[in-house]
Amino acid sequence: MMSPVKKESSVMNYAIYRLAEKNIAVTSVHPAVQEYCRDYRTEAVPDFSVITTEADIASEREKSAREDQAEGHAVRPFSDGYLEILAVYRKIAERMPDFDTLLFHGSAVAVDGAAYLFAAVSGTGKSTHTRLWRKMLGARAVMVNDDKPLMRIGADGSAVVFGTPWNGKHRLSSNISVPLRALCLLERAAENSIREITRAEALPMLVQQTYRPADPAALAKTLTLITRLNVKFYRLCCNMEPQAAELSYRAMSQNDVEQAGGRSHHTMSQDKEV
Repeated sequence: MMSPVKKESSVMNYAIYRLAEKNIAVTSVHPAVQEYCRDYRTEAVPDFSVITTEADIASEREKSAREDQAEGHAVRPFSDGYLEILAVYRKIAERMPDFDTLLFHGSAVAVDGAAYLFAAVSGTGKSTHTRLWRKMLGARAVMVNDDKPLMRIGADGSAVVFGTPWNGKHRLSSNISVPLRALCLLERAAENSIREITRAEALPMLVQQTYRPADPAALAKTLTLITRLNVKFYRLCCNMEPQAAELSYRAMSQNDVEQAGGRSHHTMSQDKEV
C-alpha cells in the first residue's frame, strides 16, 4: 500500500504544460520540473503524457558524462532535478514529430511579428548575436527562445517557432508563437558578410541541430519535416560587433520586400568603415 508521503509526492509532481499548442501531462520524480515549466502550465485535457523515472535520470547523467569526456572536460556533477528536466524534454521531443513539430537547437528572436532563427555549433556565438539584435532594436526585438525552441512545419513548408522553458543558461524566452521568416547559419569570421543559400546547402546543419528521435518512425518523420522546411536560408559570417547585427537584420528583414519589387538579393557584405 502506498504511504501518505509517497502519495502526496506523486500528486505534487504531476502537471500539464502547453507547448507548441499541445497539452502534455508530465509525471516526474522531482518537483524541479514543475518549477522550471511553471509559466507553461495549463488545466486543459492532455494530448499525450510523459513519465520520467530514476532510470531516465541515470541515462541523462551517463550521456552528459560521455559528452564531457569526449570534449576533454571534467565530468560535471549535475543534480537529479536538472537531469530530469532534460529527460522530460527528450521524451516530449520524441513525440512531437507526430504533430509536425521539431525541437531545434538555436536562438530565435522575433521582430515586428516575424521570427529569425540562428543556428550554429555550440560556442559560435548565436546567443551573442541575438543579444546584439535586442540591443540594436530595443523593444521591437523579443526573444522567442535562446536555446531549444520548438518549430512546427506546415504542409507548405512554412514554419512557426514556439517559446519553451528549455531556453538556455540565461533563461531567455517568451511563451509565444511567431511565424518564421528566415533561418540563418552563423559562422565566426573577422569580416562580416551574409548571403542567401539554398535549402540543400543548409540541410547538413539543419539535421545536425535538430533533435533526432531514437524511434525509427519518429526519426523518419523528422527527416521528412526538415526537408519540407521552405523558408529563406542564409549563411552569416560575422564577428561579435554591432555591425554584424545591423548587416544580418538588414539583409533578412528586407529580402521579401526586394523580391516583391522584382529584384533578387543573393549576397550582401558589410561596408568598410572609414
